[in-house]
Amino acid sequence: HWWKDDAAELHRNALRLETERAQMVNGFPRDGTVLFRLINDTSQMSMKLSPDEALRIGTELLTLGKELINQKRNLWNRYEDE
Repeated sequence: HWWKDDAAELHRNALRLETERAQMVNGFPRDGTVLFRLINDTSQMSMKLSPDEALRIGTELLTLGKELINQKRNLWNRYEDE
């Protein structure tokens, strides 16, 4: 994602999702992980998520995205009614 700051300088943000497979550890199955990595021009940050945490975040993002699309749709409907 490219964006301009107040000084009109271009900056880049990147979101990278990586996974580590589930595996057997000492004879017991262990969950894999989802690595959520956020990178910008000057730094990067990452978090390891369990599969359950990743699903909860995905559900929350889906809900928020739908709400924002509906808000825009309502604004267009009001605009067209005027």
